[in-house]
Amino acid sequence: MSGRTNSGPGPAITEPDDPRRTEADDGWEDGEDARRARWAAVGAGALLALAGLAAALLRSTGSAPALVPAAYAFGAAVCAFAGVLGARGRTRRALWLLIAGTMVMALGDQFD
Repeated sequence: MSGRTNSGPGPAITEPDDPRRTEADDGWEDGEDARRARWAAVGAGALLALAGLAAALLRSTGSAPALVPAAYAFGAAVCAFAGVLGARGRTRRALWLLIAGTMVMALGDQFD
């Protein structure tokens, strides 16, 4: 009888695309990078939304055309929506919406 004496289950051999692989297997810290990206999208969205709303309120009290505060308010709404998307993990879409919202606010400033 020449069998192995330790025939218990050994460590599982996994393929590169195996869903059982963990982050510790490769040394990746994707979870932490994704968390930072989500927080950055949420923070930037909230900050730009507050700045847009403040600008819309300031421009609405002055003698600016109605298009100017409307553009600031719309850009702020887009940035707030981008913050919500960023919180849900859609950071790439959130980035593009932050850019679009900021561009709408800048366009509204050009009409003043």
